[in-house]
Amino acid sequence: MDDRKLLILYGSQTGTSQDVAEKICREAKRRHFSTRVMSLDSYTVANLLQEGLVIFVCATTGQGDPPDNMRLFWRFILRKNLPSTSLLNLRYAVLGLGDSSYQKFNVIAKKLFKRIQQLGGQSLTPVGLADDQHDLGPDAVIYPWLTSLWSRVLSLYPLPSGLEIIPGHVRPPPRYNVIYSEDSSKVPDLSAFRLGSLGNNVYSQSNPFYARLISNDRVTSEDHFQDVRLVRLDIQGSNISFSPGDVVLLAPQNSEESVAEFIQHMKLSPDTLFSLQQNDPDIPLPSTLPDVCTVKYLLQHYLDINSVPRRSFFELLIFFADNELEKEKLEEFCTAEGQEELYSYCNRVKRTILEVLQDFPHTSANIPFEYLFDVIPQLQPRSFSIASSLQAHPGEIQILMAVVTYRTKLFRPRRGVCSTWLAGLDPCKDVHVPVWVKRGTISFPNDPTTPVIMVGPGTGCAPFRSYIQERSSKLIAGNILFFGCRNKDKDFFCESEWSSLVEKGLLTLYTAFSRDQEDKVYVQHRIEENSEALWDLLDNHNAYFYIAGNAKRMPDDVRDALKEAIHRYGGRSREEADKYLLQLDQKKRYQAETWS
Repeated sequence: MDDRKLLILYGSQTGTSQDVAEKICREAKRRHFSTRVMSLDSYTVANLLQEGLVIFVCATTGQGDPPDNMRLFWRFILRKNLPSTSLLNLRYAVLGLGDSSYQKFNVIAKKLFKRIQQLGGQSLTPVGLADDQHDLGPDAVIYPWLTSLWSRVLSLYPLPSGLEIIPGHVRPPPRYNVIYSEDSSKVPDLSAFRLGSLGNNVYSQSNPFYARLISNDRVTSEDHFQDVRLVRLDIQGSNISFSPGDVVLLAPQNSEESVAEFIQHMKLSPDTLFSLQQNDPDIPLPSTLPDVCTVKYLLQHYLDINSVPRRSFFELLIFFADNELEKEKLEEFCTAEGQEELYSYCNRVKRTILEVLQDFPHTSANIPFEYLFDVIPQLQPRSFSIASSLQAHPGEIQILMAVVTYRTKLFRPRRGVCSTWLAGLDPCKDVHVPVWVKRGTISFPNDPTTPVIMVGPGTGCAPFRSYIQERSSKLIAGNILFFGCRNKDKDFFCESEWSSLVEKGLLTLYTAFSRDQEDKVYVQHRIEENSEALWDLLDNHNAYFYIAGNAKRMPDDVRDALKEAIHRYGGRSREEADKYLLQLDQKKRYQAETWS
């Protein structure tokens, strides 16, 4: 059994890679592997030299960047001085989780697979490239890839004599042991836990800074369908510093209503006190929960009860199903043939974990409290491009946030957990928001004489507002912004601020109000109208070109308009225009930060 050791390393931004890594871990333990699951940056990368069997699960973020908890590992593994024989003893597999609406689809997984090979690693199976945009979601790739992987792994590491694969219907032990406390003197002051800090000014998910809410203003008209907020947070005394293009992360909370509903449905008591103990030496205790916790705090701050469940959620629910009808339906959802029905039931209508548990009352009644940590994923932080500059607003972080609310076929409207929570906070009530900052994927030029062309429709303008504030506060011109929204009078967020800069000669502003005339006008149309001037800026003045916003069609439409400008006014063929854009990309003079 000594050689049956498996390490699963994940790089995750939203929690999906971690969820998949933990599913692979459960599968590995059924095959009698001693298995560890770790984020890539919590692993001592030099130890890779001693590993025999490793599975990497990694996402790709932004413009083809590694997730936050993979960045240190990524920097190390790409070092040019690593010998090509470094990983000769390593057998490995790479599963990528990506979204093909982004230009650099799964690029981290592809590069990692190739890099481990260059260092002497032996691949077990071709790289898996899961796609969020697939009709059946990433599972359409993940499950066939896992079948192929286990077949190969078991051919190399056959089961020891007398052992068989533990059947799928045998329930694994819970992730943690739960110890209940009856001692009321142990009731924690959870506000003190939340407002406490490790005092080292290195802020993170486990040690956020609690920023006071200064204001929370709606910046779209009351009769506009979309509620967009300008949220101002006070970070004085934190020593937090950031540059334009950087990102602030927030730890959100579930709504009081959904927490109360969950407690009622699962027949829990909100004030029950408990603490956690390790049940597996390879699984550390959560760093974002207090040592002694209440059920209500757990549900409000830790368990993602309003997320859309993944297939692994239904696989775990089966262990608790004793009602025939419910069990049959859950099992059907976990077959290859049942994936379209599962997609229709869950993903298409964005049904939440809470709603699914309500739909399966007999099964959910059987879930022991300690298994909630296995069944329900952790509530993940949310990222926002910082929309202000410290130069213009010292001691402050500002966020431009669209409040997510939309309808599906379900009776209740769907609401974004973070945006609904944040929009509901009242600055008059001395509210504090847990935040920390990370470097963004957009990097701006250092030379103040460089012209910068920015395309940011809607809330995509946030990083550019930060950069324009930074440059204009130093009286630096050469800022060109293409901004688009629906109506001049309804969602032109920063009209007065930008108009003032235009009058001072610090900003050139092109606007596209798509619904203010019969024919829809978008930012790419304004680029077409000004393509000769843009070509001159790019080719004769070394301008930088940036795009930020929704990844559906806008980035490709803008890129096509820019390519046409290079073709028409640069006298290049369309093939040469493609190459020109690629060169800009390689020199970081063309950057896109998009999201779906």
